[in-house]
Amino acid sequence: MFSLTKTPNEVESVFAYGKEVQFPPRDHVTPGGPLAIIRQWQANREYALVRWGFVPGWAKEVRTGRPLINARAETITEKPSFKSAIKHRRCLIPADGFYEWQGTVPGKKQPYHIHRPDHSLFAMAGIWEHWMGADGSEFETAAIITTSANNALQPIHDRMPVIIHAKDHADWLDCERIMTRSILPLMVPSRDDYFIASKTVIKPRLAGKTSEQPKLL
Repeated sequence: MFSLTKTPNEVESVFAYGKEVQFPPRDHVTPGGPLAIIRQWQANREYALVRWGFVPGWAKEVRTGRPLINARAETITEKPSFKSAIKHRRCLIPADGFYEWQGTVPGKKQPYHIHRPDHSLFAMAGIWEHWMGADGSEFETAAIITTSANNALQPIHDRMPVIIHAKDHADWLDCERIMTRSILPLMVPSRDDYFIASKTVIKPRLAGKTSEQPKLL
C-alpha cells in the first residue's frame, strides 16, 4: 500500500507526460485497485491507469486470490511471469510515500508511512502487462519491483520498492534502446537518508483489508 496525494499538476511536472490528467489524491493506494503508471508509448510518455496485480500475458485465465503485486529485483529477469515485461514494458509508479508494518503479532503491528523528508514525489520501479482472454476481454496490470531494504528501513521490514531517480527516468522507460543489462544497476536499495519513517494509524476498514497483503515481498 502506498500514497499519492499530490495534485495532477505536481505529478506531471515531475514525470513530464505532456498533459495534466485529472485524478483524485489518495492516501491509500491498495492492491487490486487502480494504479497510476508512467510508460513510454510510441516515443512519448503516457500516463495510464492499470490494475495493481500483475497478470502475465501468457496466462490462460485470471486467477483469484492473492495478486502478484510485487516482483523481486533479484529474480525478475529469470521468473517466467516477469522476464518479458522487464525487457519490454517497464514503467514508473509515482508516489509520495509507502506503508510498512513492524511486528509479528496480527492486530498489533505498528504501521509506518515511509516518505521523503520533504514529502516530495518519487518514482517506484514497475512493470506492466496487457492481458487478453479467450472471450476477447482485456485489461492492463502492473507490479512494483522491490529490493532488499536499506539500513535505515531494515528494522521495519526487509524489503523496499526500487526507486528510479529523475536522472534515470528516460533510460528506465526506453525499452527499445536500453537493454535489461543496462538497467540492472538501478535496481538497488536507495541510500539510507533518502526516506524517513513516521508512525501512523490505518483505519480499521483499510487495515482489515490490506494489512497483510501489501507487504513488499
